[in-house]
Amino acid sequence: MPRILFAAAEARWAQYEAPLRTALAEAGIEARLDCDASAPETVDYMIFAPNGAIEDFRPFCSLKAVLNLWAGVEDVVGNPTLTVPLARMVDTGLTEGMVEWCVGQTLRHHLGLDRQITTQDGVWRHFDWIPPLARNRKVCVLGLGALGSAVARTLVSLNFQVSGYSRSPKQIDGVTCFSGADMTEALRDAEIAIALFPYTPATDSILDADAFAAMAHGGVILNPGRGGLIDDAALLAALDSGQIGQATLDVFRTEPLPPDHAYWAHPKVTVTPHIASETRPETAARVIVENIRRGEAGLPFINLVDRVAGY
Repeated sequence: MPRILFAAAEARWAQYEAPLRTALAEAGIEARLDCDASAPETVDYMIFAPNGAIEDFRPFCSLKAVLNLWAGVEDVVGNPTLTVPLARMVDTGLTEGMVEWCVGQTLRHHLGLDRQITTQDGVWRHFDWIPPLARNRKVCVLGLGALGSAVARTLVSLNFQVSGYSRSPKQIDGVTCFSGADMTEALRDAEIAIALFPYTPATDSILDADAFAAMAHGGVILNPGRGGLIDDAALLAALDSGQIGQATLDVFRTEPLPPDHAYWAHPKVTVTPHIASETRPETAARVIVENIRRGEAGLPFINLVDRVAGY
């Protein structure tokens, strides 16, 4: 009977215990599931989030795999004490939530809802500005992994002109895909850019002055990916010059975003508190249990992290 350790913040245990036990029962797996980190040598699988107490994996000498609760692994992938397979979270619930946030924010900026929703003061205000149709609006999705691909496909279904960029070549119906050294070309004349890269040394500050300059004047930046993707000084300069018209930012280099950060008071910035998408316990539990089932059956794990690439 394998032992499964839930190693995340204490509050998460109350959210995940029942869905995990249900998923284990559905899979026909008898296991010991707990959040007690004592007797680490008996743990076979670790369900992990970096906001928990475990930083040294060496005492877990029987560990078969670490199963990350989140899509992002930048806080654990470089840990030298972690030598067993590491799986990231690829969850249908998380993907659907990210699609909904990105499409909602894209439509908000595309339709100009901020300017159209008037003060409730009894004054009827008519605006001469009419938004273009989606088929005349170019949107660029940066990062075409599971999340980015799903976002791009949904935007295509709404008739947006969609380009996308990824490190390796991708093919997505209806999306003009770029890769390698062509990120600037993917962004060329884009009016809305959505940042969904994983955070690695190669993507640190990848949205810089050159990236902003490639976009259409007055373009919009949406960042639900990782805070480190953006060169903050370059974005603030682009906002002040008008090259970037608006930015909606959900993630930041320091979280919570410090009260004195320039983003809070900037009139062209919308801050949301890292809520673009959350791992859903019910669907995530099934992903985790599938990997445990595979491990017990001697099958390859799914969603394994490439330690070299960093995601």
